Amino acid sequence: MTAPRFIGSDIYRGSSYGAGHPLSIPRVPTVIDLCRAMGWLPASQYINSPRARPQALTAWHTPAYIAALERAEAEGRVTPMTRARHHLGTLSNPVFPEMFRRPATAAGGSLLATDLIAGGGVAYNPGGGTHHGMADRAAGFCYLNDPVLALKALLAQGLTRVAYVDIDAHHCDGVAAAFHGEPRVLMISTHEARRWPFTGALDDRAGSHAINLPLPRGTNDSGYTMALHEVILPALQAMRPQAIVLQCGADAVAEDPLSRLALSNNAHWATVAALRPLAPRLLVLGGGGYNPWSVARLWSGVWATLNDIDIPDRLPERARSLLAALTWTRRPLMPPDALIDTLRDAPREGPITDDLRTAIHSLRTRQAVWV
Repeated sequence: MTAPRFIGSDIYRGSSYGAGHPLSIPRVPTVIDLCRAMGWLPASQYINSPRARPQALTAWHTPAYIAALERAEAEGRVTPMTRARHHLGTLSNPVFPEMFRRPATAAGGSLLATDLIAGGGVAYNPGGGTHHGMADRAAGFCYLNDPVLALKALLAQGLTRVAYVDIDAHHCDGVAAAFHGEPRVLMISTHEARRWPFTGALDDRAGSHAINLPLPRGTNDSGYTMALHEVILPALQAMRPQAIVLQCGADAVAEDPLSRLALSNNAHWATVAALRPLAPRLLVLGGGGYNPWSVARLWSGVWATLNDIDIPDRLPERARSLLAALTWTRRPLMPPDALIDTLRDAPREGPITDDLRTAIHSLRTRQAVWV
């Protein structure tokens, strides 16, 4: 089988949502540099992401919205009417010089990935995973919705059983809206309960073909492992998907400032390893993640997991120097040595709350929705 392909771009290196925005931090560039420093990313596995053309984006987004997004980038501003209608030029979704080209590159990477895995295989697009974007408006730092575009592309290939698994700390409301009632797509989402966008309740089936598992605040590795083995994996095994798209948001770990879950990055890597053999096609995307050290370490470890590479207990000096050079306005002091010396977090195990046990039991009794 062809080796996994890593899809990246220098546009992430030279663009930012703005100094005060949570996405001012470097993410994809650090993952690329770190994987190269580890010797994990040969040129033969790296592909430069194309930029999706506006016509390709209208597979989900409205032409009026795409035109407004392009116009906002070209003019460097939006009108009050555009801000109200399309939610551009807001605190969450600001105007910045690459506000069309950057998300269009992420979308182009995810669309390219669906072509690469059409005959089977694995692709990784850490710049993707923007799961909040709606058809006619931006939302939650997401100007476009590349997971939706990728899922639609897989369906266009003739697939009839496609699974979307989302382990970001925030519910994938854009994906749920796009595939409400679509029997060919099974959406499974774990996300922090009572966290923005306040969707994805336990009883929300998105038209009878979705599984939502809100995780109580403070959920640790033990609780997530129970969810993985008693909800996510049984649902996928029952479905026998022809393709899996995994949104691997890095904001569910304890160090992230925009959630209150308490996972270690081991939870994400275990998910990647468990899902890989369950379908002939696997696309792994990035997503949330707002601590530069935890994002870089987690997403680099995802790439190692996809390639069956053993993660060392201690990083070589070149990799350590990359992590040590990162800065963050939210935390100007140097991070703990554990965030520099190694990629792997210490396991964060502990008690499983009764609320989570009850939620998992409730989902287990609704197995009809999983088939």
